[in-house]
Amino acid sequence: MSERRLVGYLRVAPREKPGDRPDIAEQRASIEAAAQASGWTVVGFEQDRRSGRSTRRAGLAAALQMARAGTVDGIVVSRLDRLTYSLPALAELLREATRGGFTLVALDEGLDTASEGGALVARIFGVAATWTPRPVEVNPGQLLGRRGRPSSTPRVVAERIRSLRADGLSLQAICDTLNAEGVPTPRGGARWRPTSLRAILRDAPSD
Repeated sequence: MSERRLVGYLRVAPREKPGDRPDIAEQRASIEAAAQASGWTVVGFEQDRRSGRSTRRAGLAAALQMARAGTVDGIVVSRLDRLTYSLPALAELLREATRGGFTLVALDEGLDTASEGGALVARIFGVAATWTPRPVEVNPGQLLGRRGRPSSTPRVVAERIRSLRADGLSLQAICDTLNAEGVPTPRGGARWRPTSLRAILRDAPSD
């Protein structure tokens, strides 16, 4: 897996405040350090100043075109959310990488689709990308803790909500996104509502 040629992809959102997420320079430095440690060659960088909600971005399109054409072996990002915040979009990207024979590397999650574990994740997401979207059936009992108290919001969901908010989405837009993807609410309700998000955003960790 060494001696690979990768293109680095960098992204910041227009409304992200300094310190919310790594800036372009920090993302680039992380990728360059990982490349030096792993023996990769980063042939260049593509970047966007766009929300991660959509994958319709010029920089990402350019990076994908290089991977599709075989100019590079794959794409590397410092954080998985730099590719996208959308789970269906991520599934489609991983599916395309598997079919197209190129790799996706996300440093923060240790994801490398050229590895055995990364390839398995890509295959699972690739299968999920073929499913017809439909509401997820949730057993409310599975979301309850001891003595019937609702469990807390899963960390990955809370982080995604904060990321979408940092990208400038309104509370209602975030709710619409989660509802469309069938993400269950902590209390087992049918739909996400802005009031549900305020508490999650208010309880965000200080670091």
